[in-house]
Amino acid sequence: MTPPTMAGWNLALRFGLELGALAGMGFAAWTFTSGPARWVAATLAPVTAAIIWGVFNVLDDPSRSGAAPVEVSGWVRLAIELLVLGGGAAAFAFAGRRNIAIAFALLIVFHYAASSNRIEWLIQSDGDSAIGSSGSL
Repeated sequence: MTPPTMAGWNLALRFGLELGALAGMGFAAWTFTSGPARWVAATLAPVTAAIIWGVFNVLDDPSRSGAAPVEVSGWVRLAIELLVLGGGAAAFAFAGRRNIAIAFALLIVFHYAASSNRIEWLIQSDGDSAIGSSGSL
């Protein structure tokens, strides 16, 4: 199946959501820790999420560069996205920023509603090329 294209405004929204999720995770980590650990937690939480986001991809994903340092199935990629973006919304909520969390969650829903063709493509990207023709890793 040919990868779908995404509108420029939706790619910009997605980028903003990515940055917002990382900011939410850093903010929550800062809020729930103290002392020197605060700096470590507020740095490691978003950096870890960004690494996971950037490394595990579906080959030729139109919302990314098309590269896949570690190729995964569409289902796995969709789960990673929902965990990172949803984790950002949850982080804002847990840190006491309920209105930001609600607005962020609504923007996530809007983004995915506008990306239905990409979601369908991800679901149909079963990862055969990541596993190989023999079906084993």
